[in-house]
Amino acid sequence: MFLAIDIGNTNITLGLFEFDGGRSKRGPSKIWRLSTVKSNTSDEYGTQILDFFHYAAINVSDIRAVAVASVVPVLDSVFAEVSREYLKQKAFFVCCKEKLPMNVLYTNPADVGADRIANAVAGKEFFGANLIIIDFGTATTFDCINKKGEYMGGAIAPGPMISAESLAKRTAKLPLVSIAKPLKAIGKTTAASIQSGIYHGYVGLIKELLSNISAEMGGKPKVIATGGLAQLIIPEIREVKHIVNELTLEGIRLIWEKGRA
Repeated sequence: MFLAIDIGNTNITLGLFEFDGGRSKRGPSKIWRLSTVKSNTSDEYGTQILDFFHYAAINVSDIRAVAVASVVPVLDSVFAEVSREYLKQKAFFVCCKEKLPMNVLYTNPADVGADRIANAVAGKEFFGANLIIIDFGTATTFDCINKKGEYMGGAIAPGPMISAESLAKRTAKLPLVSIAKPLKAIGKTTAASIQSGIYHGYVGLIKELLSNISAEMGGKPKVIATGGLAQLIIPEIREVKHIVNELTLEGIRLIWEKGRA
């Protein structure tokens, strides 16, 4: 079995992939999520992962490889130790210093987040070139693949939860609200007004960025989405044709698989 670990700012997602004929199979057979706690030790994370394995009747000896995509640098060494001490494998970390199955045209390729690279690799593998990938995470990222199959770059915007939390923290009377589609644009309560501003404002942000990026790329690029809030927002964005829930985990798997070829 192959274990892919996606370390994000809010959650850590683990995907377990089976092997078939020596190659990892598309589609994780098991997925687990942990809260990202920067102060946690390798022992705390390691024992949590072993608990997941225990209840899923998985033996550590079944894990043949571990690969990690991290956007939380302080946890890199923690998960390197988790992999070494608890999973008995040397972790492979996704980064632009490793062999990648696509050219990266960023001015400084090392600046591209590992999750964005993983999304781009998986997006190209499943949907081809001339593609825009929108990832609705803590931040919302747009990643662009040109007609040659090269990673062009993209855009980064605050996610809606960041906006909601910022309002609650930096104002005296505004509450923290859940992100949901309001019944009307004109809110009749403070909570409904905040929901309207965040939801409709966020949809507008997505549409405007998508319009400008598509115009620069030309040729009507395909648009796909992933991330926790994709199901909520995407019904408003007609350009998005597919939602791929575990795109980042698939990208981690593909980068590891192609890197060992």
